[in-house]
Amino acid sequence: MADRTDTPPPSPVPETGVADLGLFGKPLFLDPSARALARVGVVDVGSNSVRLVVFDGAARSPAYFYNEKIMCALGAGMAETGHLSPDGRVRALSAMRRFSKLSQSMGLSELTVVATAAVRDASDGRDFCDEVQRETGLKIWVIDGEEEARLSAQGVLLGWPGAYGLVCDIGGSSMELAEISGGRVGKRVTSALGPLKLRDIKGGAKARQTQIKSVIEGLAEKMGAQRDRLFLVGGSWRAIARIDMVRRGYPLHVLHEYRMTPTSVRETVKHIQTSDHEELRKISGVSSSRMALVPFAAEVLSRLVKTFKPNDIAISSYGIREGMLYEQMPQRLRDRDPLIEACRFAEAKDARSPGFGKALFDFILPLYKSASPQRKRLVKAACLLHDVSWRAHPDYRAEVCFDNATRANLGGLKHAERIYLGLALLHRYSNKRENTRFEDLYEMVDEKTRNEAEILGKAMRFGAMLWMNPEEERGHLRWFPKKKLLELWLTDDMMPLFGEVAEARLNSLALSLGAEVQLKTCKK
Repeated sequence: MADRTDTPPPSPVPETGVADLGLFGKPLFLDPSARALARVGVVDVGSNSVRLVVFDGAARSPAYFYNEKIMCALGAGMAETGHLSPDGRVRALSAMRRFSKLSQSMGLSELTVVATAAVRDASDGRDFCDEVQRETGLKIWVIDGEEEARLSAQGVLLGWPGAYGLVCDIGGSSMELAEISGGRVGKRVTSALGPLKLRDIKGGAKARQTQIKSVIEGLAEKMGAQRDRLFLVGGSWRAIARIDMVRRGYPLHVLHEYRMTPTSVRETVKHIQTSDHEELRKISGVSSSRMALVPFAAEVLSRLVKTFKPNDIAISSYGIREGMLYEQMPQRLRDRDPLIEACRFAEAKDARSPGFGKALFDFILPLYKSASPQRKRLVKAACLLHDVSWRAHPDYRAEVCFDNATRANLGGLKHAERIYLGLALLHRYSNKRENTRFEDLYEMVDEKTRNEAEILGKAMRFGAMLWMNPEEERGHLRWFPKKKLLELWLTDDMMPLFGEVAEARLNSLALSLGAEVQLKTCKK
């Protein structure tokens, strides 16, 4: 089945009077309205944790300027008392005092604070909100389950423009489902299937599993068939994914866009049920408080997959907090490609010659005339990032590039695409990729993909030698794949740049292409 999730939306028509800046149009983080989103603080008061996130960087693909979580367990014991946990309430209020002070130190004009299931369901939820406002001046917006589902789904859309499938967000006291298609949020429902509530069900495992089965079958009747992709949002799902990674010996420890199959979910749930939880917690790096909830969440996930029968399952590190940021974006910003926007921001901030990435892309583009839009997108990203690690020591620069590409906070990238991008940037600085600490990651892509990444890296390595003025065309490549002929056309005034090292790099590129090289001159 075609993987439409990973295809970026078409770029909008460039604004009138703005020069066309290439395949992806104008970078919107240069726009004043987008810059206003450069630093945004949000707080999520959940049933299990209270978290502050401050976003910064490229508006469409922000970095996490600050991220702090306090495990308060506000919803613990609510099934019996109907009140917020007294201990959790004290810890949550302390966290809110701290977050308020931090936001002032960071120069944030305000914090957007939302509370979910525990606060909205507790009899003293309103009293807690009033106390927080008295103590800190922060107003808490208590949202209902469907709104929570919508914001979580929007968080997924922040990372995957044009995503389609079913978003499932699990918190401490609730679980929400939302349908996404064509970049829009559709049907959504909420339930009480949070692990804190499930833990308090009387009657043991049998009663709990009966309850889970009954609720999920009811959700399925409301949502209808959902057999595309299942996006999992929430700390308990991420903990299960970490355990799945360890069980499989998966080499890339990046949770966002990690994929599981229904079969691997079944095997990991069984692994959780039959393993010592303390040992499992240690080897997977899951916190004690989170591990206590994992067995209950695993039972929910098992029934969810069995009922909805998704084609595949993807972990999203983006959820309600990112959805709150997405809420503030104009549509024209939402429609942009998060990967390209992040790479443009990195180039503007860190490259020696910002803007040269576009000139480099244009120069090597003849090698990619027949490439798919998805591949051209990665080529563009690589060109934008080709020089951002120049400050690293020359002996380690290639490895730094690979490490950055594979582990950076970049949206809209499958894990295999991270490896391709990392290999291309590694070869930007090195002809060889052997004898590095990343060789286990290379095996995540096939040999053909590794060779294609090497060609891209060597093309950038050669193109960077010419150090072309972005505003002036001095030469170009012509590629004839059937003839296996690579032509380099240079103007007379550019010939001095084509020295011994540049020639050696061009020959290395030709060798990877299996091509003959011809040097030709052209008029300026």
